[in-house]
Amino acid sequence: MLTDEIRAELFRLQDPAYRDFQSHLIPTVAPERMIGVRTPELRKFAKELGKRTDTDEFLENLPHRYFDEDQLHAFLLSEMKDYGECLAAVERFLPFVNNWATCDQMSPRVFRKHRTELLQPIRDWLASEQPYTVRFGVGMLMEHYLDGDFDPTYPEMAARLRSEEYYVNMMIAWYFATALAKQYEAVLPFLEEQRLDVWTHNKAIQKAIESRRITPEQKAYLRGLKIKRQK
Repeated sequence: MLTDEIRAELFRLQDPAYRDFQSHLIPTVAPERMIGVRTPELRKFAKELGKRTDTDEFLENLPHRYFDEDQLHAFLLSEMKDYGECLAAVERFLPFVNNWATCDQMSPRVFRKHRTELLQPIRDWLASEQPYTVRFGVGMLMEHYLDGDFDPTYPEMAARLRSEEYYVNMMIAWYFATALAKQYEAVLPFLEEQRLDVWTHNKAIQKAIESRRITPEQKAYLRGLKIKRQK
């Protein structure tokens, strides 16, 4: 089976030191699920597999046993050329994504050419009860709709979210920090009007202040918008 072939190759590429290092960065994944394949090797392997015609066997064999298989899966989806097939494959995979790394590695290139059609799936992902599906939806808003396709209704979609999940709120903060760098005047009112929860509001400001794309004057103003927690 292709899955067995892929697993054997992943273990051949294993770097135990990298596995140990990586396990500390991704606490939501059990250490025994990590093989320890470095990202460049996974990308290279995904490109090789992408040339084959039998990868559906692996993509449909869910859930995967190992984190590295999830990472490889994300890279394979990112290389898919057909929008409809890619979207369907992403939606099959999202319920099995259980960590920030796999979520953030999944960035299908074909989505760039279908931004209008992608908005409805994003709305569906943001409404999900699965935290990493929501995180993925916010990530797609950040990746595809902060430049020429920007519309003020898009940060509204992110601002309405409320979650108890750290990795969801961190992505929302990242979204608004990036939005400030790209669409400062349009996005600033979301912070001035305190339309995010307190933690996410302050984290967005912190990340924006750390950005080289924010001017010193903007950083000084943003510092004054931080919400002081009541004792």
